[in-house]
Amino acid sequence: MSSKYIKIMEEIKLQLADGSLIAGSKLPSVRQLSEYFSCSKNTVIKAYDELEKEHLIYSVPKSGYYVVNELQHATKENEVIDFLSAGPDKNVMPYVEFQHCMNQAIEQYKEELFTYSDQQGLYSLRVQLVKYLQNLQVFTQHERVVVVSGSQQALNLLVSMPFPNGKNNILIEQPTYFGFIESINLHQATTFGIELSMGGIDLDRLEYIFRNNDIKFFYIIPRFHNPLGHSYTNSEKKKIVELAEEYDVYIVEDDFLGDLDPNAKSDPLFSFDPSGRVVYIKSFSKIFLPGLRIATVVLPALMINNFLRYKFSSDYNSAALSQGALEIYLKSGMFNNHLKKIKEVYRTKMQILQEACELLLPSNTHFSKPTSGFYLSISLPENVTAKQVVHMLNEQHIYVDDASRMFLPEYKKENLLRLSISQADESQIKLGIERLAHCIALIDSRKNHITPNNFLLF
Repeated sequence: MSSKYIKIMEEIKLQLADGSLIAGSKLPSVRQLSEYFSCSKNTVIKAYDELEKEHLIYSVPKSGYYVVNELQHATKENEVIDFLSAGPDKNVMPYVEFQHCMNQAIEQYKEELFTYSDQQGLYSLRVQLVKYLQNLQVFTQHERVVVVSGSQQALNLLVSMPFPNGKNNILIEQPTYFGFIESINLHQATTFGIELSMGGIDLDRLEYIFRNNDIKFFYIIPRFHNPLGHSYTNSEKKKIVELAEEYDVYIVEDDFLGDLDPNAKSDPLFSFDPSGRVVYIKSFSKIFLPGLRIATVVLPALMINNFLRYKFSSDYNSAALSQGALEIYLKSGMFNNHLKKIKEVYRTKMQILQEACELLLPSNTHFSKPTSGFYLSISLPENVTAKQVVHMLNEQHIYVDDASRMFLPEYKKENLLRLSISQADESQIKLGIERLAHCIALIDSRKNHITPNNFLLF
């Protein structure tokens, strides 16, 4: 009997998931399936028995087997496997600790809560941020630090505002963070792309684009890239900054997961930038509490006034209570303790995910191998689209992301999946990849070997 009965079960589940079979549909007879799969009748009966145990089908004496219900109703809510959500792991969030900080902030910043606070951000918070950023090899002064309402606000403002070089066009990695693509689309900014893989970018190509395309700034995610998980080497970062200096291009460095880097010698682009050409953005949403809506931007001195004008038109100042609570959390040392804990959590999860991919994914897929961070990407076989995989897994309450929205139209790929480990339970990762692998293999097999007429629809 071997594992052929499992293949029969998977094929039936596939057709439940894609809607070919609906509640009440009659399944082929045992004889028909045994002929189709070239197996014994006992193998088919075994498959049908197992599907009955899962309450997906039922038998009617002297009539045959029928579908109980569509697959999406067969999975319990507590069996969700989430490779989609990109917020921090809810199980390691310091809710109680931070509640104390919020209460202290209310006491300490009563006046600021009822008036407009410093447009650039609470002075005391900016002082703490300067100290904190030193751990990331970002050495600056509080005068150059601006507190913003999440990194998305900073990115949106930078797309819309003029830069000191007087240039107009933007360069982005391909693929890249979808929120930034939304901003450039909304502002109708002329944008160029440069292909990124786990091997990095073509630096000669980068120089050509800098030289010939009036680039205002290059938006780059240097560590644990979204969606690939890629990180640049220090020598690559140094060369990128040198090229930006040579061709009068600014760099917008989105270091949103830099805190998770296990390599203590890895530096941000900002550290290679003596002339103030790098705009450094650090979000607290992914490593801390997204609801705070707090991020910080380190700007070249000659850009600060203009940036604040644009921010004023957006929201005047970021929430004082959130700022005050974060300042107390940083100052108390609680944040560093939290960071030590989550670095280990995400590194371990990423290791488990990669081991599962290595073990279980079909040989004609490829996956990225980041050392930590949230994201790992999977390149599917050419004839399997991410959309198909996402749809099929959704029906099993397994959630992954189709990365096609993370490309400019001319670079679009339909066969790239993004997996996030941030909210996936460690114990479910292997099971999730196992089901993902089955799904890829089934779609690939059907495309290659099965005729357009579904075998179950005689």
